[in-house]
Amino acid sequence: MDNGSLTFNDYKTLLDNKIIISKTFNLKQIQPSSIDLSLSNEGYEISSSFLSSNGKVKKKLNNFIKKKINIENGIKLKRNKTYLFKLNEKINLKRNLFGKCNPKSSTGRLDIFCRTIFDYCNEYENIPVGYSGNMYLEVTSRAFNIFIKAGESLNQMRIIKNNHNYLNDKMLLKFNKSNPIVFNSSNIPINPEISQGLKISVDLNDKNKISAYQAKNNAPTLFFEKIKKHRISDFWKPIKAKNNSILINPGSFYILKSKEKIKIPKSMAGEMIPYDTAIGDFRAHYAGFFDPGFGDNFGSHAVLEVRTSEVPFSLEDGQTIAKILYEKLNKIPSKTYGFQINSNYQNQNLALSKHFNILED
Repeated sequence: MDNGSLTFNDYKTLLDNKIIISKTFNLKQIQPSSIDLSLSNEGYEISSSFLSSNGKVKKKLNNFIKKKINIENGIKLKRNKTYLFKLNEKINLKRNLFGKCNPKSSTGRLDIFCRTIFDYCNEYENIPVGYSGNMYLEVTSRAFNIFIKAGESLNQMRIIKNNHNYLNDKMLLKFNKSNPIVFNSSNIPINPEISQGLKISVDLNDKNKISAYQAKNNAPTLFFEKIKKHRISDFWKPIKAKNNSILINPGSFYILKSKEKIKIPKSMAGEMIPYDTAIGDFRAHYAGFFDPGFGDNFGSHAVLEVRTSEVPFSLEDGQTIAKILYEKLNKIPSKTYGFQINSNYQNQNLALSKHFNILED
């Protein structure tokens, strides 16, 4: 197993060697360079977020439980209430392995705020070197009431051997000269803007029929297992840009897309930086992870999940909204993002999560 971020066959090896342990595991959970984690039936409504730097999560949890719940047959996550779920997967990492978790794309596009916590760990999402134990997922649905069941996947995990292999700006510029990573809507390569990662700008051109979607208040319950079964108009308000801009209001959630089309080569993965105060007073992109092969030959638009924290913010066409870090994987994976594995967002435009039926609106 080579150094760097692991890929598809590596995860199969970790399962075979009981480094990743689960009684309910399905091979469909393995992605090109990550693994989907799944909810067990053990859940809790909790009074606040917490970390467990000095002990086991299960023991510290007793200080925060409002109600214990079993989600075997499903439960409605109420908007703005916080829950904690034990994940089905346990890990027993060796001393040269560490990891990172993040929400899946569909989770972020629904404004489900989730973070993974670990025993004896003072950080969310980051799996310490050599970690051995259970994993728990803290979940707060901020836009909608969501019905979920045990076995469903809200987040994913990446495992790294020894070190990340991020490309610095010089390396990324050199790679782009012979292997373009940014295209316009006509599939023509364009000059990338690279500074501590690839800069991504927002598409708010007045010519767009719809430039953004804003989550509606008082929407019906969304059923997470039902794909392409929900009406867009029940959950989202379409927004057309005016004077090449829109106003982002505090407390509201928006879906936008990048002006550029982004390509992630098959030998790499991409990680979007979720928040940068130098860019603006808002948070862009929950999920923050692109599998190798995203964008196929001529790139796909990046979908951006946006909230502002304190004050209204005027977002303008072409404004930088996020950055992507490119990382070389430890090998080209045997499977890559796209139609081969029924990926949901290849060649996407302004795309909502897979739960919505675009043909009904």
